[in-house]
Amino acid sequence: MEKQNKEMEKQGKSDTDNGSTITVTVKFSGRSLPVEISDESTVKDLKSLLQPLTNVLPRGQKLIFKGKVLVDEMTLKSSEVLNGAKIMLMATQGLHQGDGPIRKEAFTLPSMRMPEATRPKRDVPQAPILKSQLERWKATGVIALSECNLKALPDEVLTCGPSARVLDLSHNLIQHIPAGINSLSSLQKLILNGNEIMDNSLSWEGLASLKSLMVLSLNQNNIATLPPEIGALASLRQLYVAHNKLTCLPSEIGLLTGLEVLKVNNNRIHTIPESIGGCASLIEVDFSSNLLVELPETIDKLKDLKALYLKNNGLKSLPSSIFKLCTELSILDLHGTEITMDVLRQLEGWENFDERRRSKHQKQLEFRVISSAKFDEGADKS
Repeated sequence: MEKQNKEMEKQGKSDTDNGSTITVTVKFSGRSLPVEISDESTVKDLKSLLQPLTNVLPRGQKLIFKGKVLVDEMTLKSSEVLNGAKIMLMATQGLHQGDGPIRKEAFTLPSMRMPEATRPKRDVPQAPILKSQLERWKATGVIALSECNLKALPDEVLTCGPSARVLDLSHNLIQHIPAGINSLSSLQKLILNGNEIMDNSLSWEGLASLKSLMVLSLNQNNIATLPPEIGALASLRQLYVAHNKLTCLPSEIGLLTGLEVLKVNNNRIHTIPESIGGCASLIEVDFSSNLLVELPETIDKLKDLKALYLKNNGLKSLPSSIFKLCTELSILDLHGTEITMDVLRQLEGWENFDERRRSKHQKQLEFRVISSAKFDEGADKS
């Protein structure tokens, strides 16, 4: 928040060349937001400054001053908004970035956790690992320990060694994954959803040595950073880190040339590295509900990309060649962004994309996968 305020202050001061700097107070959802801005700035400029402070997209904002709705094209001065003015912000439902509007009672990123009634209880003792369980794990290669009230990785798991192929530790209370995870050298699928894992409690050195790992799922934890070691997972095909606290992706993500599915929705990601173009095998990408304002042009290198989910971001445009070069793309979710159908129609290759999109929906309708009521235009109408 402090960083956003500094950026807002810097932008406000840059406008002083064209007028006097004033401070207005914007009332929103029980909060009072002081904004410093030039009186020659437009109402639309003010909305842009409010976007990172409220998560409400500019076209989802209605600013009311003295009982009247302020018009985007008018300056604050011509709208009689003077120093010390109090303005009310009303938000249109659905037109937001991230997980939703920032309200008085929720300054931190909401985490999508299990319902309290179904989450493991801290005071319930962990059941001991039986010899029969251990034998079954070694015989099948599947270690299923979801919802077992685990607070740590059982030592017995690591004794399975190369026989383990799948490890499911989802929805427990685990905070630490040790370097000893590397003893499961043949592990192909690791599921750690819904635990309490943080950056420093997960041994990425141990994970990086799992050369057969194809699926890594870390949804619903407290992870703020993916380290460079992620690039060492050469066999990775699916990566899930949704509903965490990520603010960016490492450039080493581009080393995952075999990655097919990437889901990092519902984080606080501001930028996507240009190296994403190196993930040439990507088929499905979900960047929904983050804080993106643009995508790198290298997205157009993803020749196999079929589905791209971008809803609830601050995006105003797409890479210019995305439709022309991403010739497999048929699903594009842009709802809750600043991009309209008029913007899309100006991009080269739009007609071919639109034909693929409609064809896909028609096939789904014919096979009754979805009803006609759910037909999706793929972007908000202008």
